[in-house]
Amino acid sequence: MSWVYLLSAAIAEALYGIGLYHSRGFTALWPSVLGITAGIGTTWLLALAMKGMSIGVAFVVWSGLAAIGTAAYGILVLGEARSALRLGMMALILAGVVGLKLTSDK
Repeated sequence: MSWVYLLSAAIAEALYGIGLYHSRGFTALWPSVLGITAGIGTTWLLALAMKGMSIGVAFVVWSGLAAIGTAAYGILVLGEARSALRLGMMALILAGVVGLKLTSDK
């Protein structure tokens, strides 16, 4: 169950960043609500995940997946650069996350 919490925490973290971006310094209501709610959610879910796994694996997987999700949003929705090198680096992060999952005890 820890991995389900961790994946959910990573999604919430990506939504936190996306919400903050669109909140324009907390001047837009609904993106601000999304950012604040997702920020609370990611904290809670990460804490639940860490009850059943090591802090190192939990934090690296959480931050890596959240970074990929946020970057993918930027590329797909905001039209940010999608160079082969950038996509390759994102793939390396994902490979590291998969490797940690395959080699972790819990």
